[in-house]
Amino acid sequence: MSGRLVILAGGVSSRMKQSQIDSAAIDSKLLKDAEQKSKSMIRIGNGDRPFLDYLLLNAKLAGYTDVVIVVSEKDDSIKNYYDENKNDSWFGGIEINYATQQIPEGREKPLGTADALLQALLVKEDWRGKSFAMCNSDNLYSQRALELMKNSEHQNALVDYNRDGLGVEKARVEKFAITKKDEDGFLLDIIEKPSSEEVEAAKSTNGFVGVSMNIFKFSYDMIRPALEIVPMNEIRKEKELPTAVKIMLEKNPKSLYCYPLSEAVPDLTSKQDILKVKLFLQEKFS
Repeated sequence: MSGRLVILAGGVSSRMKQSQIDSAAIDSKLLKDAEQKSKSMIRIGNGDRPFLDYLLLNAKLAGYTDVVIVVSEKDDSIKNYYDENKNDSWFGGIEINYATQQIPEGREKPLGTADALLQALLVKEDWRGKSFAMCNSDNLYSQRALELMKNSEHQNALVDYNRDGLGVEKARVEKFAITKKDEDGFLLDIIEKPSSEEVEAAKSTNGFVGVSMNIFKFSYDMIRPALEIVPMNEIRKEKELPTAVKIMLEKNPKSLYCYPLSEAVPDLTSKQDILKVKLFLQEKFS
């Protein structure tokens, strides 16, 4: 697969903006970013680099050259920044395009991750007949994880993270979506907010519980039809990517392979994550 990548950054970052932290515990600049910008644009790195710079650097090192960033109609910070810094050595050589995820009238948020990915594919009609990778903008996926998706021999794939290796506190990781695979490692189901019984049933013989952190490889021609018909979740009122994946698998069983991986995935969800992620970046990218 050539280096095609979709990065989802069209959310309104409501959990980040609504979360609370002692203002004395965080730099006022970072606090302002957290309350006004997309999570991925918080200037958390060395030299005021935004978080998204680090993801793009790993993507470049993994061989991606054609990137679509899905952005919000209410936030121009991503497009403005990368237009102004297109010659930066960290992501120079990557062609960055944008897809705008609209917020329908009467809603405060966009329609969810399945809709976000569909907007990217509408912009990239030339990807028909090809495969691409997809990930979130508020998680820092490693070069290794991105390479697994780019170099996979399968039409569709995901990185299946070891739940015990993410470095995330127990109460939080227990809410992450888990994966259910067949005996050959192909995805059967993604279970959101799993019960303890579902977690136990999903364990492998060696105790491995796989977690989806929303990094996939997809066949354009297989996932797009599912994205076009995915229904609204009745509770969360969003069109969710895991539901689209299940629709795709109903028509194309045994078509999405799960690659097990055990490593930390820095995650910017709330203000409490900022200092921890900042320390991680200082240690890994100094």
